[in-house]
Amino acid sequence: MSSALPHTLTAAADPAAGASIGTPALWAVSIAGVLLLVLLDFLITRRPHEVSMKEAVGWSAFYVALPVGFGGYLWSQHGGTVGVEYSTGYLVEKSLSVDNLFVFMLLLAAFAVPRELQQRVLLIGVVGALALRGVFIALGAQMLQTFDWTFLLFGAVLLVTGVKLLKDALSGQAHTIDISRMRSVRLLSKVMPVEDDYHSTAMTVRRADRHGGRRALTPLALVTVAILATDIVFAVDSVPAVYGITGDPYLVFATNAFALLGLRALYFVLEGALSRLVHLGYGLAAILGFIGVKLVLHWAHGVWPSAPEIPTLVSLGLIVGILAVVTATSLAATRGGGSPRHDGGDDDAARSEHHAERGR
Repeated sequence: MSSALPHTLTAAADPAAGASIGTPALWAVSIAGVLLLVLLDFLITRRPHEVSMKEAVGWSAFYVALPVGFGGYLWSQHGGTVGVEYSTGYLVEKSLSVDNLFVFMLLLAAFAVPRELQQRVLLIGVVGALALRGVFIALGAQMLQTFDWTFLLFGAVLLVTGVKLLKDALSGQAHTIDISRMRSVRLLSKVMPVEDDYHSTAMTVRRADRHGGRRALTPLALVTVAILATDIVFAVDSVPAVYGITGDPYLVFATNAFALLGLRALYFVLEGALSRLVHLGYGLAAILGFIGVKLVLHWAHGVWPSAPEIPTLVSLGLIVGILAVVTATSLAATRGGGSPRHDGGDDDAARSEHHAERGR
């Protein structure tokens, strides 16, 4: 498919051209590093405790410095093209991960998760997301190598998702999560009885004698399954978005891993500020729509060489501009602690419920 394509910023890492920087050694070191960081996070959260702002900021700074430093390594070892693709992909993934935090925030509130257990739930969600992204990245790479129309399929997925996000942002209708309607919760409740109270980090407990000594699920098990279910939805959106920036499976993996690893700490840093990002839905709709068009044009260029392509450097500038604008307008709209009201509700609540509904 791509042998005739020019070696530009848009096609430099096309998997069909075999231009991945991911050597077996680099893959092994990267996966081992991710596993070590996950293990470190589990050790940190093995004893439930309420996360202080100092702790959250410290770990967030670490998880920002790590991908920035790795980006510097890529620029020095593989040049500007790879560096721009990595930076753009990471920025897209990080912005999508912030949107994921809205849904996590709603689920933690809906299940009344104690603050000392919240980071454990978030960490399990991150680990599930990493595993699912790994599967989707591998499948995506294989499809891109085998079928020319995969770029068109990924573009269509992002365009549809962008339209849904835009409709949700425009609806302005306030919603809440009804956990009794979530399919995953209903299914588990039918399989096993559910306790009313949390029991530290236990997922199941043995009930009192009057219940026959049966094992029962704790609310922690239910919220964990609910978050893992939403991870599947997020993976469907996220992986094609990064493949719209770079075709290198290693860079797709690296950007996803770095964006996800810091989510646990970032949640507690942004917990109070999340509700102020009321226009983020509009920005993400624009970004996903733009990347969807970029993928469709890339597919069209392989069929009709005269079709234009969008350079990754242009993509980076546009994405940075969109995020800057929606952040500025969100902060301006919520200045003074208020939240904007129009058409009867809040954008962020509607957008978060939209994601939650897709995960049910």
